[in-house]
Amino acid sequence: MRHYEIIFLVHPDQSENVGAMVERYRKHVEDTKGTVHRVEDWGRRQLAYPIEKIHKAHYVLMNIECDQASIDELKSMFKFSDAVIRNMVIRTSKAVIDPSPLARSGEEARESELRETRESEASAREVAERVDDAV
Repeated sequence: MRHYEIIFLVHPDQSENVGAMVERYRKHVEDTKGTVHRVEDWGRRQLAYPIEKIHKAHYVLMNIECDQASIDELKSMFKFSDAVIRNMVIRTSKAVIDPSPLARSGEEARESELRETRESEASAREVAERVDDAV
């Protein structure tokens, strides 16, 4: 079996259906005795250029291991889905299971936002304590 990296773009009006679509593709791969190594939902992002007069799309990344027949069927599913506006399937030399740089930067942003929130709450408590002491 070969390893593949798949990125597909979903029409922004269909963003709420992305979870079901990913599960359908995951189930197809697993039913054909393949393996899903990684799935990342990158969310809605600005496109570099409009596709069919659409300026934003929902990005999804999958790393899978399957045979050629399975990947052909998956490409066919992308082709006949009205929600998928673009897809790219790349054969890779090995399984990729580490988070992508985009996913890592998203995690770091959430962590820094959480840290800032904690710091601002702590400083607000200090100010409240000073005010209570002054009164």
